[in-house]
Amino acid sequence: MNPYAKLITSLSLLLGTTITISSNHWMMAWTGLEINTLAIIPLISKSHHPRAIEAAIKYFLVQAAASTLVLFSSTINAWHTGQWDLTQLTHPTSCLLLTTAIAMKLGLVPFHFWFPEVLQGSSLTTALLLSTVMKFPPITILYMSSHSLNPTLLTTMAIASAALGGWMGLNQTQIRKILAFSSISHLGWMSIIIIYDPKLTLLTFYLYSLMTATVFLILNTTKTMKLSTIMISWTKTPMLNATLMLALLSLAGLPPLTGFLPKWLIIHELTKQEMTVAATVIAMLSLLGLFFYLRLAYYSTITLPPNSTNHMKQWHINKLTNTPIAIIASLSMLLLPLSPMILISI
Repeated sequence: MNPYAKLITSLSLLLGTTITISSNHWMMAWTGLEINTLAIIPLISKSHHPRAIEAAIKYFLVQAAASTLVLFSSTINAWHTGQWDLTQLTHPTSCLLLTTAIAMKLGLVPFHFWFPEVLQGSSLTTALLLSTVMKFPPITILYMSSHSLNPTLLTTMAIASAALGGWMGLNQTQIRKILAFSSISHLGWMSIIIIYDPKLTLLTFYLYSLMTATVFLILNTTKTMKLSTIMISWTKTPMLNATLMLALLSLAGLPPLTGFLPKWLIIHELTKQEMTVAATVIAMLSLLGLFFYLRLAYYSTITLPPNSTNHMKQWHINKLTNTPIAIIASLSMLLLPLSPMILISI
């Protein structure tokens, strides 16, 4: 890809995200979402492979439909109340349309079908952007309008997302699809708590982005795309694969790793809100996700490849990209002891 084109798309992504997260007016928020959508499409389709072109078209159609619903929702609300403020969404139809639009943008069940296919058609770096940066503006809109949303609808979608994200990830062999279903499952955890404690949703999103970035950057360094190649990468970069195993277990939410913190806080908050059944169900559904994370971890470190390799294990590789991986990997595993300080800050 042309360096100037890459620079323009990167700056547009930054601009679109900044406009959406800093705006109070619906039209500005919608403009930021549109800039984001148009900026990521060249990054998805840059390989010119038929699967990448298909992924870009699917992404464009879904995001265009969702943006239309956002615009429709805000217009109905302005028509009835005279308010264009993000926090003044009061009309019931507008609230329902907005929830549907944001669910489409995020990939929540039942609007999740596009997300695994788009991730599978993208490169690992673009897939990382789609899983983290592109989710931030819609979550910000949910955060701003969380007091107006329907609790029953959001809880139903959240539990369905956690169930489907865990269930569909079980029989996948493509790592990008596994991480797509992992993202859907984590979005379920974020959306179930957003009405009761919006700041906790943001904390969960930040920690999820941190852990997912670790996994994607390690996979990008080892050039691993599917389960059969993750076994062979152990002999090339054992240290990175051991780090990958810990990052995956952190994503699964096992203590004493960072990923345990948001799940623990969400279950605690749901119990305080007398939603013990929902907390129990979503905690049980996370066991499905734990299974495929353990499967990935098992493949990455314990399983030996079926054929012997002719070169020695390289315990270090001379690449500068390992410094950011080392930093975010440390953060994605070791933040749990800092949880009292994190709780004070939110």
